[in-house]
Amino acid sequence: MADYRKLWESLDMDLEKHDQLCAVLPEFYGDIYLSQENRPEGMNYYNFVVSEIHGFRIQELAEHRKKGGKVFGSFCIYVPDELIVAAGAIGVGLCGGSDFWIPDGEKVLPRNICPLIKASVGAKISGTCPYFQSADILVGETTCDGKKKAWEILGKYTPIHVMDLPQMKRGKDKIHWIDELKIFKDLVEKMTGNEITEEKLKEAVKLINEKRRVLQRLYNTRKSEVLPISGKDALLITQIAFYDDPKRFIEKTSELCEELEDRIKKGISVFEENTPRILVTGTPMAIPNWKLHHIIETSGGAVVCEETCTGIRYFERLVKEAESIEEQMEAIADRYLSINCACFTPNDGRIEDIIRLYKEYKADGVVYYNLPFCHTYAVEYNKVKEALDNEGIPVIMIESDYSLQDVGQIKTRLEAFFEMIKTSK
Repeated sequence: MADYRKLWESLDMDLEKHDQLCAVLPEFYGDIYLSQENRPEGMNYYNFVVSEIHGFRIQELAEHRKKGGKVFGSFCIYVPDELIVAAGAIGVGLCGGSDFWIPDGEKVLPRNICPLIKASVGAKISGTCPYFQSADILVGETTCDGKKKAWEILGKYTPIHVMDLPQMKRGKDKIHWIDELKIFKDLVEKMTGNEITEEKLKEAVKLINEKRRVLQRLYNTRKSEVLPISGKDALLITQIAFYDDPKRFIEKTSELCEELEDRIKKGISVFEENTPRILVTGTPMAIPNWKLHHIIETSGGAVVCEETCTGIRYFERLVKEAESIEEQMEAIADRYLSINCACFTPNDGRIEDIIRLYKEYKADGVVYYNLPFCHTYAVEYNKVKEALDNEGIPVIMIESDYSLQDVGQIKTRLEAFFEMIKTSK
């Protein structure tokens, strides 16, 4: 990545510290991903994206900004990509999935809050993530108390706009959310200098829906008895979808899906027959958090679906295409409010989603993943477990941060869980 040093310097990055981060990733990625046998050929594109994770795409963002374009960095799937794209801007999902950034986050945040929040703040204030440095503004949201207060701290270091997501889904909450979308639309137009017209918004909706459709197609291949792709490869693809160029991502993922569908016809699986099929649910897994999937798939299980924000919640529902700006804004509001995040109360829709997806993907068990100090998901486990118990669905809760210290313990617990599933089948 030496060719990009001048680019990183222009982004005011801490190059010495950034070198430490870059030195760790290739071996980490190789151990988890490149060690897999019988991977689809189409995964080579995503290998390339990771090998150039702080290079090629950052160069594209820099060229976009040189031409006067704007970059919006977001942390959450409630930030509407459609409005950003309609104004000719680029939206990138910002990662907080590495413990590399946590010490810097803990300089300004308490130790006993979610590692995703600490890592996200640390990535910015350490000046080691070029995506944070490339964003003209960050967009936060009020999905948890930790984030709400962290945005106040982050605002000292960079411009940030916070969208107030309602915590219930009543009629008046939808009205409030539409108002928040209008405020964000005004901000995007002001920053870019571009009006979001009916036609531009209609085209943006079509593009983002197309990205969702190709991810739906990818996940549909995982419903097959013949699993043509590993769960961790599918997770990686979804993580990359947050920041890759949408049109290129659609093209490359469509090519991969053709290969996977052909594999299914030929009976080519990446797992042994009768491997327990696992649905993962819980907190999001920001890149490069591949820990849980790797442990599951090296302990005798196969991840077939993720009911998470870095899984099916990100793309399962489309925005209904509409004509007028008012109708379009309402359609966008409806689509994003339909996401069943644990921040909502009540949240029966998420429990219904888990049970439905368990059946759709022919899963044998559920792994409920929780980051430490993520209170919303930790508390909601009680109701989820009760509902799954009533359905006779095996479930285990795994709470873990980004470190590797507890890998052995988690592996032992999951091996026992998978053995129990096999015995009861």
